[in-house]
Amino acid sequence: MTNVSPAQFLFAFLVAAGAGTAVFFHAERNRIGHPSAWASFVFLFLIVGLPAYIVQVRRVRRRRL
Repeated sequence: MTNVSPAQFLFAFLVAAGAGTAVFFHAERNRIGHPSAWASFVFLFLIVGLPAYIVQVRRVRRRRL
């Protein structure tokens, strides 16, 4: 495994934090259940959390129609 520089770590941290924040505000605005849990999930597990959130949003939107 290669070493991660502080700049790379900071970049990854900021991307994950930005995605988590965006998910939180999107979930609140669209009345998706548990916005802080979704934001935490996306922040901690971005590669799995963001697609899972997108699937959840589509399911909620279909139920509302």
